[in-house]
Amino acid sequence: MNKLLALSMAMGVAAQGGVTHAADATEFWSNPTISPYGKIHWLPDSAYRPQPDQTYSIVFALSVGAESPSQVNASLDRVARSINLYTQSGVPLNHLKFVAVAYGPATPLVLDDAHYKAAYGVPNPNLPLIRKLRDAGVDVAVCGQAVAEHKYQYDWVDKSVTISLSALTTISTLEHQGYSLVQL
Repeated sequence: MNKLLALSMAMGVAAQGGVTHAADATEFWSNPTISPYGKIHWLPDSAYRPQPDQTYSIVFALSVGAESPSQVNASLDRVARSINLYTQSGVPLNHLKFVAVAYGPATPLVLDDAHYKAAYGVPNPNLPLIRKLRDAGVDVAVCGQAVAEHKYQYDWVDKSVTISLSALTTISTLEHQGYSLVQL
């Protein structure tokens, strides 16, 4: 490795909180609940941490497509990051009322493997994460209007995904019920 690259890497590691050896570097990021997704860096003395005795109701609006069909949608990964941050803060999973609704360019993330592979040539990389989110109690939904706009058949949507009337009605209905909106 050239000296400039080695120096640059060492400075980058030092800037990340003084981590200076390989063992610490591997522990810098973690996935405490939804592994290997939603990596977090834990800050034990940080401000605005979730409280374990509270319940958090959040609707995540997933409107951005993946960078590549072979990559997990970054917005969906941020839902996993949210779970990891809340549970690392001590909030039990049953205190997290999360709904993630995909629409617009994010709509393809809900396709079953066969139809995703037919469209993009690779298996759907989002399905393992969707299953882990479901196991954690997250309702992963798709806008029924976006499914139609993409000219997908409704039976192409993976069985683990909820088909909602629309993202508009899902978000507004949940906000009316006290959910906070997080736009991703």
